[in-house]
Amino acid sequence: MFKGKKVLVTGAAGFIGSHLTEALANAGAKVTAMVRYNAASSVGNLVFLPPNLRDRLTIAAGNIEDGDFVFRVMEGQDIVLHLGALIAIPYSYVAPRSYLRTNVEGTLNVLEAARRLGTERVVHTSTSEVYGTAVRTPIDEDHPLQGQSPYSASKIGADKIAESYFRSFDTPVVTIRPFNTFGPRQSARAFIPTIISQALTRDAIHLGGLTPQRDMTFVADTVDGFLRAAVMPGILGETINLGTGETFSIGDFAHRILGLMACDKPIVHDAARDRPEKSEVMKLMSDNRKAARLLQWTPATALDDGLRQAIDFVSAHRELYASERYTV
Repeated sequence: MFKGKKVLVTGAAGFIGSHLTEALANAGAKVTAMVRYNAASSVGNLVFLPPNLRDRLTIAAGNIEDGDFVFRVMEGQDIVLHLGALIAIPYSYVAPRSYLRTNVEGTLNVLEAARRLGTERVVHTSTSEVYGTAVRTPIDEDHPLQGQSPYSASKIGADKIAESYFRSFDTPVVTIRPFNTFGPRQSARAFIPTIISQALTRDAIHLGGLTPQRDMTFVADTVDGFLRAAVMPGILGETINLGTGETFSIGDFAHRILGLMACDKPIVHDAARDRPEKSEVMKLMSDNRKAARLLQWTPATALDDGLRQAIDFVSAHRELYASERYTV
C-alpha cells in the first residue's frame, strides 16, 4: 500500500513518530521525516533506526510553527502523518502558550498547506487526554471533551481545527485518537519508563498519584492503526480511538513492572509529581469498536510482552534516563 508513496511524518524524531517512520520505510514508502531544528543536528529517536533505513530518509529540520517551512516540506507529498506536538502535560502548566503555538497553530499550518496543495490525505494525531476524566466508560468518540490541562485544551483546539477544515474545505483529514502508548524509545516524561529506570538505579520508586487509571497500547499496535488510517477508504472526516479497552491504575502498573523485573523495591509517593487536583484525569478506558469497524484494527501485543520490550530498551539505554530527578 505504501510502496513508492511520498509520505511526510511530522514529529518523526519522537517516540511514536520514529516507530511510524521506521514502519513506513520498511513498507517501501519515500519518507520525509520532519524534525525540530536544533544546532546539534540531532534527529532524536531516529538514531535507533537501522542504518539502511535511516539513510533512505529525507530529513527536514525546521519548526512546525513556521507556515512557510511547512508548506515547502509538504509540496509533492501524497500523505501527511501529523504527529508534531508538545506532549508533556506537566510542562504545559509551565508554558501553556507554547502548547497553543505548537499544537494549534502547527496543526493549522499542516491543514492549510494540505488545502492549498491538494494533499491526498492528512492523518491528524489527537490524544485520549481530550476526554478528561471519564464520565462514562468505555469512552467512545462521542464522549464530551474536557480541557483539564493546557495540553489537553491545545489538543482539543487542534482537533476542532482539523474538523473545521474537513467540513469547510473538504480537506481529506482523519483524526486518530490514541490512548496512552508505551514501548521502546519512550522518554522519562512517561510513567512506565520512569518506573523502569528507577527500578534499575534507585532504592525506591518515586511516583505521583497511584490511583489514576490508564489504557495502555503498545507502540507497534498504535503504529499499525496510523498506517491503516493513512490508506483505508471511506474514513475521511472520522475521529477514531486506538486503545485496548482495558484499564489499570498507575500503582498496578508499578507492581506489575517490578514483578517482571524481579525487583522488590518500595513505591514512594512524591507530591511534586502530582497534577493539580482538578487537572488530574482519573480514568481512561477506550471503546475501540469504531477502529475495529473502520480500520479492521485490534491491538495484538499482550501487555506483559510490551512491558518486557520497554524494560529491555531502558535497561540497554540507561544513559537516556536521569532517574534521580523528576523530568517534566
